[in-house]
Amino acid sequence: MKRFMSARQAQQFLATHSPIHNHFQLRRHRLSASEYRAARNRAFATWREATGAALVG
Repeated sequence: MKRFMSARQAQQFLATHSPIHNHFQLRRHRLSASEYRAARNRAFATWREATGAALVG
């Protein structure tokens, strides 16, 4: 709770952060390079879709 004002604020952050973190935290040692890239691309596409963020680049 180092930078959170209260336990409730920390819990709200963690409740949101956990599913997002798990979505992007891949088990790299179990994937080939091409599978890893494809999984990351799917994860970021889902993120852009969920947040409405435009593709930059």
